[in-house]
Amino acid sequence: MARPRHVHERNKLRRCSIVAVLTTPAENMNIATDTRPAGAAVEDKRVYKDNWFDRMAINHLSQNVQAATRLRNNKSGYESLVEAATVASRKFNPEKQRELVLQALDTAFPKPLRTILPESKFAREYFAIFTTIFFAWLVGPCEVKESEINGRKEKNVVYIKKCRFLEESNCVGMCLNMCKVPSQSFIKTSLGTPVNMVPNFDDMSCEMIFGQNPPEISNDPALKQPCYKLCNTSSFYSVLLAT
Repeated sequence: MARPRHVHERNKLRRCSIVAVLTTPAENMNIATDTRPAGAAVEDKRVYKDNWFDRMAINHLSQNVQAATRLRNNKSGYESLVEAATVASRKFNPEKQRELVLQALDTAFPKPLRTILPESKFAREYFAIFTTIFFAWLVGPCEVKESEINGRKEKNVVYIKKCRFLEESNCVGMCLNMCKVPSQSFIKTSLGTPVNMVPNFDDMSCEMIFGQNPPEISNDPALKQPCYKLCNTSSFYSVLLAT
């Protein structure tokens, strides 16, 4: 006997909480632009019109960050994810922030969804393309670019035109401790390929260079950057910068 249609729909939605992290290509995202008041750190701020799949992916990651930090919030959408990261950045030191993000990522992206590949040109280009297609909901529109590895051209760089997380958080410290450092570690450990994330805090762009090992934290130029003047957590971040 066939099940009623509403039963199939309910079961379909239950299966989507994890699969939703693999969502629509960047070019299909509906983005408008808005202008912040004069004096804001970023003049032109994108307004994202997330579809239901994007919202489910964002909520899935936000809930895992909240579970790891044990700090809950009642916000929704991308605002909930940024709020979870903001509260954690104020409560924990940088080392603890990175540890909690790694814990959240490990839960949000379980091992059956990960593909460990031997380090190679194929792996580097595969992960670059994969990132641009399936993670635009997290970082914003991005594209694959070439770089040179061992004298050969490869399409192994993801260029993020304006990072959504950095733009929304408006905080250098959160970019570094809640995204860059733990993401580099998670990708290397979980996927088998090193990646160096190089943020540009002037225009909020970022490059993810697959196949390139990131500098040691003590020598990484990105971790020597001061935070934005209008950052709500800048005074706290400046105290912790040297840790």
